Amino acid sequence: MSGLRIAVVGASGRMGRAVVRLAPAHGLAITRAVASSKADVGRDAGEVAGCERTGVTVEPDVASLVSGGFDVVVDFSAPDATAALAEMAGTTRAAIVSGTTGLGNDEKAALERASAHVAVFWEPNMSFGVQVLADLVRRAAAQLGQAFDVEVTETHHRKKVDAPSGTALRLVEAVREGQGLSPPMVYGRYGRPGPRASEEVAVHAIRGGDVIGDHTVHFLGNGERIELTHRATDRDLFAHGALRAAAFVAGKPAGRYTMRDLLR
Repeated sequence: MSGLRIAVVGASGRMGRAVVRLAPAHGLAITRAVASSKADVGRDAGEVAGCERTGVTVEPDVASLVSGGFDVVVDFSAPDATAALAEMAGTTRAAIVSGTTGLGNDEKAALERASAHVAVFWEPNMSFGVQVLADLVRRAAAQLGQAFDVEVTETHHRKKVDAPSGTALRLVEAVREGQGLSPPMVYGRYGRPGPRASEEVAVHAIRGGDVIGDHTVHFLGNGERIELTHRATDRDLFAHGALRAAAFVAGKPAGRYTMRDLLR
């Protein structure tokens, strides 16, 4: 959608900088920007992102956005900022695209309330490939049933603050949807946990280096196994996904939207 005005929350973080830098390629204009680092407040958003100047000054907090001036807000921040943004939706009337991970029940409830007023697109992973992976996992779980044990491993860079990743949790949801069951989750193992329970799904988080994001779902049977893997090698793919989502939800009726809606 040409001429679409975008506010970026978390504009000085890795993903926020990528959104600012790549928005022009999607025909989108950055009109507001909120910092994820106080050191960047008052600077031009383009300068922070390492691209051409935008003429938009980075602001200190989400509360500054109450005055509006944007059609969609793209949020890659922290759970408390996402919740504050959601609570403002009735005032700004701007659609929300959020890729913030580590959301708790309170933040998710805030997004649900916001969806009564505006279009809300929340995905813990903005990659189209991960959505395809989730569909494959759902199909595999449906066909294999409980004859195969399921384990999920995720690997990210050393600076990631939440575990397990939102994508890993989404993949567990896909397993549950496929099986039509709600198997309990186990977060790693330690000591003498005893034999593996057939109905559980375990999630293991690996942290180190500069890994952008690797996710594998292991289906482990007797005498055979299936491994479905997605590896991200370029962080920009998440920003491109978020910007496509922004163009997609602009003008949409209030409600919840996901990558599955965009792909359809």
